[in-house]
Amino acid sequence: MKNVLVIGSGISGMSASISCAEKGIKVIMVSPFPSERAQSVMAAGGINAALDNADDGDSIESHVADTLKGGCYIAGEESVQGLCKSGPEIIEWLQSLGTVFNMQNDGKLAQRCFGGHSHSRSCYAGASTGKQIVSAMVMECRRYEALGLIDRKPWYDFHSALIKDGKCYGALLYNEAFRTLEPVYADAVIIATGGQNALFGKTTGSTQCDGYTAGRLFMQGAELKNLEFIQYHPTTLETPQKKMLVSEAARGEGGRLYYLDDDGSRVYFMENKYGAQGNLMPRDVVAREIYNTCKDVFLDVSFLGSDVIDERIPEVRDLCLKYRGIDISRESIPVTPSVHFFMGGLAVDNRHETNIKNLYAVGECASMYHGANRLGGNSLLAAVYSGRVAAEAIYDSGDSDCSSETTDFAGPDDNPGTTASGDLDALFSNYIEGEKKRLMESMESASKFPVMYIRDMVSESMWSLLGIVRDEDTLNKGIEDMDYYLSIADNLNYDSSVLPYFNYSLVGILTLAKATLISAKSRKESRGAHFRSDYPETLDEYKAATIISFDDGEFRTRLDKEKRYER
Repeated sequence: MKNVLVIGSGISGMSASISCAEKGIKVIMVSPFPSERAQSVMAAGGINAALDNADDGDSIESHVADTLKGGCYIAGEESVQGLCKSGPEIIEWLQSLGTVFNMQNDGKLAQRCFGGHSHSRSCYAGASTGKQIVSAMVMECRRYEALGLIDRKPWYDFHSALIKDGKCYGALLYNEAFRTLEPVYADAVIIATGGQNALFGKTTGSTQCDGYTAGRLFMQGAELKNLEFIQYHPTTLETPQKKMLVSEAARGEGGRLYYLDDDGSRVYFMENKYGAQGNLMPRDVVAREIYNTCKDVFLDVSFLGSDVIDERIPEVRDLCLKYRGIDISRESIPVTPSVHFFMGGLAVDNRHETNIKNLYAVGECASMYHGANRLGGNSLLAAVYSGRVAAEAIYDSGDSDCSSETTDFAGPDDNPGTTASGDLDALFSNYIEGEKKRLMESMESASKFPVMYIRDMVSESMWSLLGIVRDEDTLNKGIEDMDYYLSIADNLNYDSSVLPYFNYSLVGILTLAKATLISAKSRKESRGAHFRSDYPETLDEYKAATIISFDDGEFRTRLDKEKRYER
């Protein structure tokens, strides 16, 4: 029986774990928090599927076309087709688990339209679709836990992968309870750790998603893809703690964006420029138009009336009232763009395997389906689908099966006769002891600058220098900032009052930040969520994914014109 280690317990991690368990594969699922605290619960608007009961003219082919167009034609057509074809079956499966979607009066699923979609195809549960899906999937995971096929281990953090000669044999984990590093070996490792929100400070997402795992794996040889494509959601509500997402559902229900002219009259700028459906242009377009107004922008849904608001977007009503005291049935919502989603991440093939054998990535941390810009409602679909794809690939792989019920895993030479975990302990003993020693030494610094202070400085740099509009000068300044922070990282004050994870993760986070800036600098054009004021045109020569690799401290970028990662 094979053994799989899943890092992350959000929707993509649970999807991978459930799919593995269904096939009789044993899973160890680790994360620092329970699934109920994963960023997945924040997903608001809906999950896409071209259903039989959809409005006239919708089809899987139309869903594929919208996704490819929204991603500016650098997502792989074959992979996008697989994603969109899976939609109807995934909706049916989620319902069977207990996900409660909104229904129409005729008993069919209700669906709403999101920006960039040609039809209403987003199934939703009010504006808390992610929370509903997480709740249903948690119960399914618990069923497999009771059967002994999923072993859930909370309060563990990823430290590094155990890699030898281009193959992954497990991971080194940080145990928060005992503050120690522990190796866990497996036939395959699935990374499901989300995006890089903490790089930018206050975003719509969770700061638990800090990008460290991708950064550390990058330093260990994993390639990254399309890091420059960072989606700014056009409508968020500013609060002292974070940017609260004002779901695209509000505009899907008819919400209108406007600013006040000098005479106090409303200017519906999106409708004026793009017509009646202007408020539902793709997110990158709306975010740039808001940026270009140089004015305070508002979203009005008051004309919908209290009954419609209460029925269709109650969460938007609640968050505006709770955090800003705004009654959206009477007042407009002040909105501003904010970092929301990362199209870039670990580069994976159609099986969701990275360039390191037996190392997979799923969900937002993997770059696959969204190209240069994600359509609303596709992220939840991709989270579920990608977990299934990775599980299927592992099940179909030709590696030798494990021979032990608990700790005997595939050996370093793929020989069934060398499957004992002791062989792997010997193989990685020097590395593990070295990492333990470095972790202890890092706590002995006497610098006056604590790690958390530097992390705050990094987010300020990234927010100001890698924004909705960027250019060569701002990107160079960002790279200089990251170089400086990296140069002092080993001499910082590693505060004992915070978890050691925040200390050892700094270099990986800084490395990822620098890789993101370098990727943005290398793409000398504007496409989707990447807009260069010094290169405003979209060029055919850049109609490919950006791949960045790390070799002996050197960052190397290339365009994937051979479609290694795009099928």
